[in-house]
Amino acid sequence: MDQTARIISIYAADTSGFCSALYEYGGMTVIHDASGCNSTYTTHDEPRWYSMDSMMYISGLTESDAVMGNDEKFISDLCLAAEELKPAFIAICASALPAMVGIDMEAIAYEVETRTGIPAFEVKTNAMQSYITGAGNAFLELAKRFTKPVPKRKNSDNTKAELKVNILGLTPLDFPLHGTCEAMLDWLEKHGHTINSYVGMHPGKKHFTNTASSNDLSNNLDEIKRLTDADVNLVVSSIGMALAEYLYEEYGIPYVIGAPYGEAFSELLEKALRKAYITGTNINAAKLYHPCGSRVAIIGESITAASLAAAIYAEFHIPVRVLESVGDGEMSVLNARNTSEMTQEDALDDISCSEEEELENEIQKSDIIIADPLFEPICRGKVFIRLPHMAFSGRCFTKEEMHLINKSLRSIDAFNNTLHL
Repeated sequence: MDQTARIISIYAADTSGFCSALYEYGGMTVIHDASGCNSTYTTHDEPRWYSMDSMMYISGLTESDAVMGNDEKFISDLCLAAEELKPAFIAICASALPAMVGIDMEAIAYEVETRTGIPAFEVKTNAMQSYITGAGNAFLELAKRFTKPVPKRKNSDNTKAELKVNILGLTPLDFPLHGTCEAMLDWLEKHGHTINSYVGMHPGKKHFTNTASSNDLSNNLDEIKRLTDADVNLVVSSIGMALAEYLYEEYGIPYVIGAPYGEAFSELLEKALRKAYITGTNINAAKLYHPCGSRVAIIGESITAASLAAAIYAEFHIPVRVLESVGDGEMSVLNARNTSEMTQEDALDDISCSEEEELENEIQKSDIIIADPLFEPICRGKVFIRLPHMAFSGRCFTKEEMHLINKSLRSIDAFNNTLHL
């Protein structure tokens, strides 16, 4: 049977990605689903739920309303809540049942916007895909509604320009909530650049206090409006790819793929940002700087895993293999066979594994595995480096989260004590 798992967990669904993407923008996000299911999207997949407010709701869909097509109840509830809460926008998405019976979510959003005057839109989900699809679609729809239109960007020959960078795909599903935004900013400021917009989560006191309100969060929508002011986009996870491609096609803003893990790879990534700005071309840095090898394998989301593989190679000179395990991530970062540094017998391709048995077989080809702790039961007999991933294990291992942004991997015992020649 395809896409089955008897031991390991599963990744957060697209509905959770939808919630995570729009959490900090002052909108009202609503999943059309049965009452009680809200805890799945909040308490399990959303670490901000306990420290900051957001207008995140569930429709309380009943079986009879779904079967009989009673959309007016959902529309009326949305309009009533919007009148009271006055959100910056209204975003709705479908769970599995509305998707299966064909409820017209786009029409519902149109009707709500007509009645309330508040921007409303649908984000495509069906609760059968991963968080990457849900969050990626949410960012794309948000940008289409609110980004300021400008003429297409032209190439520049200013090799010393201070760049304004958009960080795309930054959510707590893939990165530690506390400290990641600040580390990104420190890294870019060290090179004389600035962050134009964070897309996903933002630095500031609201991550550490319980005083955030919808008014505070609506200010973050200004960052979406000014996305087109950037010189270049940095795509730090697969979540940001759809938005990066949209900004490139519509406004000519080039993008670089890669998360700034490790000091050495972060330096290469900064050079790639400048090159993309000058040439106007997109650069897949996560793929460019990681040759494949069989000794070490990383399991996880494709862009973050490939970036860590590149960081390990840059600091330890060990080729690393990526085992993409989400299923709908950005596959362009996966590397084909590379024999320039090793014999062909030692080289293995990166691969996307859609089921547990396939992943177990691929794990046996490596000696060291880097992955979320919930993968450890299928990595028997291997040296295992624990790298918690919120989208996979939720809040189980938040105290073990690793901060890797622009940080020497040799300074981290789990890597330095294991990845030696």
